[in-house]
Amino acid sequence: MMRANEIPYWEKYMLTLREAAEYFHIGEKKMRQIVEDNLNADFLLESGNRVMIKRRLFEEYLDRATVI
Repeated sequence: MMRANEIPYWEKYMLTLREAAEYFHIGEKKMRQIVEDNLNADFLLESGNRVMIKRRLFEEYLDRATVI
């Protein structure tokens, strides 16, 4: 849910796992599994112990995917 003065998900460069799950209509558990299965993917960025999803690159990943 967006708060006042918050950037909409579709304008963000990177999303948290929770934001990505909400934006792409994928469960958080499934998002975590996708991350675990694709640790070297170009759509991931690690910041300390936090994993961020590069929105456009993840969209491209989903465009190529036949099953998630």
